[in-house]
Amino acid sequence: MKPESKETADAIIRVETVSQLHKIAGFGKPNHPLITIIDYSKIEQTDTPSSGRFTLSLYSINFKNHCSFKYGRELFDHEEGTLLCMAPEQILSYNSEEEKKTTAGWGLYFHPDLIRNTALEKKINEYTFFTYNENEALHLSEQEKETLTSILKKIEVEYNSNIDQFSKELIVSNIELLLNYCKRFYSRQFITRTNQNKDIIIKFENYISEYFSSDKLKQKGIPSVKYCAEHMNLTPNYFSDLLKSETGKNTQEHIHYHLLEKAKSMLISSTASVNEIADELGFEYPQYFSKLFKNKVGVTPSIYRSNEK
Repeated sequence: MKPESKETADAIIRVETVSQLHKIAGFGKPNHPLITIIDYSKIEQTDTPSSGRFTLSLYSINFKNHCSFKYGRELFDHEEGTLLCMAPEQILSYNSEEEKKTTAGWGLYFHPDLIRNTALEKKINEYTFFTYNENEALHLSEQEKETLTSILKKIEVEYNSNIDQFSKELIVSNIELLLNYCKRFYSRQFITRTNQNKDIIIKFENYISEYFSSDKLKQKGIPSVKYCAEHMNLTPNYFSDLLKSETGKNTQEHIHYHLLEKAKSMLISSTASVNEIADELGFEYPQYFSKLFKNKVGVTPSIYRSNEK
């Protein structure tokens, strides 16, 4: 069904429950109110528009068997399949014609209430890949796909069985196991993409060096992690994880390194006060600069200046 007007096309369809998701997919009532596994080959799109935007109040782990996408300037075509994880409240664009180009796969969806007051709730934000973009998806080998599918089947069997006092614990522990494997597989992917990653790192180092050597620091202030990631056309979490994998330092640590190297040079080569240098470096409050400097260098800016002269 096509949207009747531009206003309809631009509208965002909210999916807040597993039951709503089943209705949109053309499925019957879910066996569990907080979790489901969708077989994409069985979706009937009779009640959904041909294109539009969605926002889900659910966590999702989506596997597509065959799809192509761009990574940087290169086009990748993976027959093994790709996996993309999404946190709640992200806006998704949907086009049925594009979806037809992708063969069947599966999606694990669960509501945040499922992991409420569990160990997984406390560590869910550690799985930074939930905020990666589609071009940062995980590409699975056949063996990796089988590993995740076997865990998925255990989850499916559990929520399709009669719910008892152990059900939630077993479902959540298997979700955590699946996420831990995703974390391992992403780590493997960073390693296998080392050549492309090195190009990104060189580009970033050139950019950040130019930023701190120009007047941009005074004009725009200290660059944020988000600002740097956007310049590299990557999401903040993916970019930080890539840098951490390749260099041992995340984006924030790289920014601080260049900032402090510039601060050291200014402390030694100029007669400006510490407060004036802090202002020149883009700090609104001088005490923040002194605190960061001492935390990273080990001494205050004033002591560092006196020791080096």
